[in-house]
Amino acid sequence: MIEQSDQQGKSTWKRLARILTSTLFGGLFYSIWLSVFLLLSPEGGLLETVLWFAAPIITAIGFASGITIFDHFSGSARLPFIKLVSWPMVGCIIGASVVYWFGPMLIVFSMLALGMISVAAREVFSAR
Repeated sequence: MIEQSDQQGKSTWKRLARILTSTLFGGLFYSIWLSVFLLLSPEGGLLETVLWFAAPIITAIGFASGITIFDHFSGSARLPFIKLVSWPMVGCIIGASVVYWFGPMLIVFSMLALGMISVAAREVFSAR
């Protein structure tokens, strides 16, 4: 009984570490996107539109990369990348879509929050 409780505790900490690593990489990938966006400094037009649409996709790839890297170093079973990226992709796209209208540069907060929530939801559902 105690061994089972101890195993669940380790599993919980591992899931929490996976979520935090995922969020860290989501923020890192967003920072890279923002650097490219500011370096190119598009003034309207097609390039600006493409870059704004790319923000949630790149951030979601960052979330999924964080999970993949954590699983690699922790020796966990690895899922296909496409299965990992779908959850944060939904969270990041919803977050960016809702907040963009209040100010495009604010999307980082909603993408990271909803991306992290979606990764946490994936962890909860995959545990069952």
